[in-house]
Amino acid sequence: MCVIVSGVAVMMALRGAVLRLVSEDLLKTQNLTNRFTHQTQQRCGFRKVAKKGVAEEAVQNEIKVKKTVDPLPDPPAPQRSSKSFGRLVKPFVFTVGFTGCSFGGAAIWQYESLKSRVQSYFDDVKADWLEKIRPQKQGDLRKQVNQWWNNLSEGQKTVTGIIAANALVFCCWRIPSLQRFMLKYFTSNPSSKALCWPMLLSTFSHYSLFHMATNMYVLWSFSSSIINMMGKEQFVALYLSAGVISTFVSYVCKTATGRMGPSLGASGAIMTVLAAVCTKMPEAKLAIIFLPMYTFTAGNALKAIVALDTAGLILGWRFFDHAAHLGGALFGIWYIMYGHELIWKNREPLVKMWHDFRSRGPGAGGNGSL
Repeated sequence: MCVIVSGVAVMMALRGAVLRLVSEDLLKTQNLTNRFTHQTQQRCGFRKVAKKGVAEEAVQNEIKVKKTVDPLPDPPAPQRSSKSFGRLVKPFVFTVGFTGCSFGGAAIWQYESLKSRVQSYFDDVKADWLEKIRPQKQGDLRKQVNQWWNNLSEGQKTVTGIIAANALVFCCWRIPSLQRFMLKYFTSNPSSKALCWPMLLSTFSHYSLFHMATNMYVLWSFSSSIINMMGKEQFVALYLSAGVISTFVSYVCKTATGRMGPSLGASGAIMTVLAAVCTKMPEAKLAIIFLPMYTFTAGNALKAIVALDTAGLILGWRFFDHAAHLGGALFGIWYIMYGHELIWKNREPLVKMWHDFRSRGPGAGGNGSL
């Protein structure tokens, strides 16, 4: 009985243990199931949020693309061209105004030169007398410079100041801190913010030593002829006006073709001087410095230069500013044929007005006549 009871007790104990083990296994299984479900839901939840973020990012990207593309459509070509030509109104007004002021100032300058000629004559006589009685110094640098200056012709004296200005600007190009300033004001570009004053300042600007030397040599060679033709006052007005006019022609051609870019150099103004001399003296003999044995007439030289620049402008050669060269040459031809009569011969009203103004001014003796 005791054995049976003990056996039953043992079996009851084993049953309880089995039930305890089964219940613990069931609890563990349930806990694992709940944990897996929770983790799965969290992972699924993160995936849903991620998918939602990607969708929102895609929508935002589409909005950005629409904002950058839709409000900025490409303008049609005719509107862009007309807007570019509108920028040339101010340079055109500057060209006309500066040309008028140049010739007006030259007329007043000539009047003042004639008025002071008598006084300068007595000053020269006095200077020569003092030079004779003053003891001479051997090797005096100032005396040598004065002798060199007095041996120059009137035309060479006039262009010496222009050559000195070009040399000064050439040295300024070699200063690194002035590069931005020089590029803005001493190069002409129709797409630049500065449009008017570079039309004049670029006439005195050269970056290459060979370019400057070539232009100044041609100017020096033709200086005596052009000054004998029209005098120093009219020449200076013609030279400055030619620089501005040739630059404006370059502006027009660059805007029409869309080939923007900076230009510099005195070639346009020098082409005006060359064309004026060749038009006035077409039978004069010319020669190239490196080939002095070959001579040709000035008229043929002018025709060849105009034909070359015309071909360069039509074919789009970009090594030189052919538009500025051609504009300067045509202005020189026009001035000799028509401009001298229309402009310089009609300066008398302005000179008379200036004479009356000077006669009423302080220090005018008598009736103010010459």
